[in-house]
Amino acid sequence: MRDDQSILPPVPRSYGRVNWLGAWTLLMKEVRRFLKVYFQTIIAPVVTTLLFLSVFALALGPVAAQVKGVPFVQFLAPGLIMMAIVQNAFANTSSSIIIAKVQGNIVDMLMPPLTGAEQTAAVALGGVARGLAVGIAVGLAMALFVPMPVHNPALIVYHAVMGSLMLSLLGMMGGIWADKFDHMAAVTNFIVTPLSFLSGTFYSIDRLPPAFHTVALANPFFYMIDGFRAGFIGVSDGSVALGVMAMAMADLVLLLITWRMLDSGYKLRS
Repeated sequence: MRDDQSILPPVPRSYGRVNWLGAWTLLMKEVRRFLKVYFQTIIAPVVTTLLFLSVFALALGPVAAQVKGVPFVQFLAPGLIMMAIVQNAFANTSSSIIIAKVQGNIVDMLMPPLTGAEQTAAVALGGVARGLAVGIAVGLAMALFVPMPVHNPALIVYHAVMGSLMLSLLGMMGGIWADKFDHMAAVTNFIVTPLSFLSGTFYSIDRLPPAFHTVALANPFFYMIDGFRAGFIGVSDGSVALGVMAMAMADLVLLLITWRMLDSGYKLRS
């Protein structure tokens, strides 16, 4: 006698309004992806940032003994830490998506029962995790050579998280848009790197001519670095309150765009 239950269709599993398990699994996949090669993803950025510190300190230290009333290396160090945070957050999400697209395994992320919002949150937080891990490692390494007083811990944490989230989302957008590695390199070379280097990382924008000073204030990267630096040295080139709001608005806009790109399957689904 045949069991009547054997012909019944399988009952779909209910994940509730949010698939927490699926989102957590995707997040852990992104985190373990960069931890597996930690020498490349965490140790290497520490060495690179320390080299930047030594080169600029030796080249400009004697000329710019003080900036904003603090020694030049103390002014420079927070900017370098923030630059390492955002560059690695961007690299994590952009490489994850473009490699998955090129290798054809992007379906592993698209097929599970995850909404566009859940996918966006999981992948973006993976980039934030890498950015913060690099930032902590770089900060600890720099503290061995440069005095690192902490003026406002809340500003440091806020700008580190919001800055890494911004570049993490920008990396996702770039990875989704790019069809090959050349396209991704163009985003890095013509958008991320120029905005990073022209954001006041290595100098105070107060020294710029008025026209370039205005341009610098329109650079969202300036606010993340300026606010992060203010958390250490207690002074800033711009309005910290304006920077806090600008970071929140930029992240919200990028979050909505990225969610829409993933939810619609833009350049991901045929």
